[in-house]
Amino acid sequence: MTLPMHVVDAFADRAFGGNPAAVCRLPAPAGPAWMQAVAREMKHSETAFLLRRADGWGLRWFTPEAEVKLCGHATLASAHVLWETGELAAGEPARFHTLSGRLTARRNGDDIELDFPAKPVQPVLPPAGLAAALGADFRSVSRSEFDYLVELDSPATLRQLRPDFARLAALPVRGVIVTSVSDTPEFAFLSRFFAPGVGVEEDPVTGSAHCSLGPFWQAKLGRDEFTAWQASSRGGRVCVTMRGDRVLLAGRAVTVLRGELAAGAASS
Repeated sequence: MTLPMHVVDAFADRAFGGNPAAVCRLPAPAGPAWMQAVAREMKHSETAFLLRRADGWGLRWFTPEAEVKLCGHATLASAHVLWETGELAAGEPARFHTLSGRLTARRNGDDIELDFPAKPVQPVLPPAGLAAALGADFRSVSRSEFDYLVELDSPATLRQLRPDFARLAALPVRGVIVTSVSDTPEFAFLSRFFAPGVGVEEDPVTGSAHCSLGPFWQAKLGRDEFTAWQASSRGGRVCVTMRGDRVLLAGRAVTVLRGELAAGAASS
């Protein structure tokens, strides 16, 4: 049995930008070991697995090394695939059941808008070795449910970071978000995201990180809406809107591969 597989560049308006995610539609539940093996084979920062339910779609996300509780770009990619393949009508929202509860995606003009839970941060003492791991000093360190969030002194520092990934992988978090004010008027803030502990040295564009970046910059700038740029080598635009304890994340998606996975799903 073969399974449909797509690769989608998320938070991108052109091929080979943004963050690539693999999306696999399942006919029946699959075992986590099999899903992890597929994700390791695909080698993207996330592979999404979709399973139809009566009231939406079950959605799980795997990095090459681990299942994660929240992923923005692979959710955006999954919604894009469901509309592109006709599994969902053009005006119908995508409803996902995930480890982070129910998530939705809607079309908003050329963008896809995700409704995600906010993940606020709290100031913490810097963990030992963080400055050495990043190779830079910082203004502040906070922590969310998943990650450290580090504010840097300038966009130049952020863009020039060359972290020690082995040291970052030893920290007791999913990953490290770094952020600074923007150096262009088009964007309110910049960010990068490193998660070597779950097999992703630098994630090109990270929707879930913006669930923390939104509340952080809302408090600093007194605004509820932002256009942000994740300054990886591929780069990607994320539009962020705060709505109480929810964050709306908007961006575009481009399919770059359509194919079949020859290794059929192992049952759960």
